[in-house]
Amino acid sequence: MPHAAQGARPRWWTELLLLVVVYGAYTGGRLLARGDAQTAVDHGLAILRIEKLLLLNAEHPLNRLFTTTPELAIPADFAYATLHYLVTPAVLIWLFRRRPARYRAARTWLMLSTLLGLVGFTLLPTCPPRLLDAHHGFVDTMAQFSAYGWWGGAASAPRGLGGLTNQYAAMPSLHVGWALWCGVMLWRYGRTPLLKALGVAYPLLTVIVVMGTANHYFLDAVAGAAVMGLGLLLTAPFLRAADRLRARPVSSAPVARAPIVSAGCDTSAGERIPGRRSAPSSADETPTPAR
Repeated sequence: MPHAAQGARPRWWTELLLLVVVYGAYTGGRLLARGDAQTAVDHGLAILRIEKLLLLNAEHPLNRLFTTTPELAIPADFAYATLHYLVTPAVLIWLFRRRPARYRAARTWLMLSTLLGLVGFTLLPTCPPRLLDAHHGFVDTMAQFSAYGWWGGAASAPRGLGGLTNQYAAMPSLHVGWALWCGVMLWRYGRTPLLKALGVAYPLLTVIVVMGTANHYFLDAVAGAAVMGLGLLLTAPFLRAADRLRARPVSSAPVARAPIVSAGCDTSAGERIPGRRSAPSSADETPTPAR
């Protein structure tokens, strides 16, 4: 694809429509990929056992800290419920306006990774720590401090709308995946130290928030980063395939040929050029009388 075409700013209305369609497909697919509760609980407990075996179980101490410290838990609950809806679109708009040459690849990376996350929800429904039996030691901070927000006991869903969410879509954590994408964009294309610092802080803060609120395991966060990595690897091949598809002619109908005037009949050698006959042969020549 020519460099000039890459740098051209996409049309905002087509981009908005594309993002709405992809997010709608993601949301609908996530609801359809619910899986049964027992399988999700089994997967959650298996992840917890693996983490304990690898000494990676940071969820318990963080969750205890948040549970006993409302000054941490309440802002973390608001962050979990809102930031991925605010920061991710804000970074997309910033790229669209300030880095149009980079926008298409960045948007494609985000969308491919999101759809890969949907595959993870379908294949591995996972019960988050907050929904495990109480004897496993986790407390749902969003339920504990729900009086401070609009949510109830169904993660960040508004009260009464918990049935419209898939509460077993914990693996991978796209909260972490999207935050990582935002961080990479801010670090690579931000021109001020503040933007670069936010690019580092935002993904790290998101990992702490999702574990402290008991919405995700540490391995969910690792899987969210892995999904983003796979999406990044697929971005360039996907764009090349899209460009080849776009470059194809609209119609492959055969080109019409001009009709043959002679309708297949041969003309004599002397009539190949109209109005001109071939020179007579030496046997047919009439000698010119000498003067």
